[in-house]
Amino acid sequence: MSELVDLAALTAQAHRLVEAALRAGADAADAVASRSVNEVVSLRLGKVEKVEHSENDDFGLRVFVGERNATVSATLGADVGELAERVVAMAKAAPPDRFAGLADRALLARDVPDLDLCDGVTPDVAALSERARACEDAARAVAGVANSNGAGAYWSRAGAALVTSTGFSGGYETSRHGHSVSVIAGEGTAMERDWDSSGKVHLADLEAPDVVGRRAGERTVRRLNPRRLDTRLATIVYDPRVSTSIVGAITGAISGAAIARGTSFLKNALGEAILPAGFTISDDPRRPRGLASRPFDGEGLPSLPLDLVVDGVLQTWILDGATARELGLASNGRAARGTGSPSPSATNVLLHPGDVSPEELIRQVGTGLYVTDFIGHGTNLVTGDYSRGATGFWIENGELTYPVSEITVAGRLPEMFRAITRANDIEWRGSYTAPTLAIEGLTIAGR
Repeated sequence: MSELVDLAALTAQAHRLVEAALRAGADAADAVASRSVNEVVSLRLGKVEKVEHSENDDFGLRVFVGERNATVSATLGADVGELAERVVAMAKAAPPDRFAGLADRALLARDVPDLDLCDGVTPDVAALSERARACEDAARAVAGVANSNGAGAYWSRAGAALVTSTGFSGGYETSRHGHSVSVIAGEGTAMERDWDSSGKVHLADLEAPDVVGRRAGERTVRRLNPRRLDTRLATIVYDPRVSTSIVGAITGAISGAAIARGTSFLKNALGEAILPAGFTISDDPRRPRGLASRPFDGEGLPSLPLDLVVDGVLQTWILDGATARELGLASNGRAARGTGSPSPSATNVLLHPGDVSPEELIRQVGTGLYVTDFIGHGTNLVTGDYSRGATGFWIENGELTYPVSEITVAGRLPEMFRAITRANDIEWRGSYTAPTLAIEGLTIAGR
């Protein structure tokens, strides 16, 4: 097989794009050239239903003419000179934007650290099929599992190069591997479903397919015969699979874009306590083999670890260049970039664990609701209102008892954040990681 991603070729293409833009009359320009390869196998009841292979080659060119700018994207085979002339003409007709611009030359990254983000392994269809089948077989072997929604396995490889007219040139390659399964227990109107998955940068780091499948089957069977609850106030315990949603609400509310627009309920909270004392949330784009790791950001700035919350106090916004300028601040290297314009985004975010085990946290709660899954989206980051459909298990005498469903959990995010307690369990399953969390005083809307 020929080389899947040629970073040298991508970098050369990005240089050609920037040079063509400057020749066409741009005052400044930056370009991203990227290539990705993806392969997915889906099966159900042991039979392969679909094999998908896709390859994408594209680029994005952003040009500046004074305070005006425009962006164009196309496939790598497009005529570079023609597109450069077109996007420069677009920029001249665009409205001024005094906050957009390239990163200062003095701030650009000087090296591209090796974060071990690509393992070079390309599983064939047979290997993917076997992983998916092993997931499903293990899930269906759990007593009480009646049917399957299907299982799948995938791998992908991607590479991107960024070049700016201010002197930055760099690129890096990433890989992804994963498998998942979803199964059904029960029958008729009493059916329940659940799922599990594992996704990593390196194939060798994946959880074994049979472990993933068995866990999916056990979770599904545990959900059988759920009860409804009467409306009440209660402490809600968040399983780690859903506790990351609380972290996501925080990072969404402190995005520079939301703060610059004034559309966040935390817009006046910088330097204030938003979580209990002792809580820390960090963002580490340099975590080796991290799912959201990157050696530099989408504007060529160094990607460095950053504490978002320390001892409960909000330390910073998540900023790219444009939002930082609008707020009169400096970018903290959080620009994310595809082929369009950059936007602020966190990377590998961790809500640091506490000292007690999840079992002890549940015992301390005594009576409440343990949530394992949410349905839909009901988080309003403008007002801080929170309302989400949920399923899980009722906690009685510090133990999980019967499953519950058809309920809604509601509250106000500012009060919720201040009422959090945490366990000590950490699983690196995604780009956002949090332990088991408990939040007092939420409303359960039931019967």
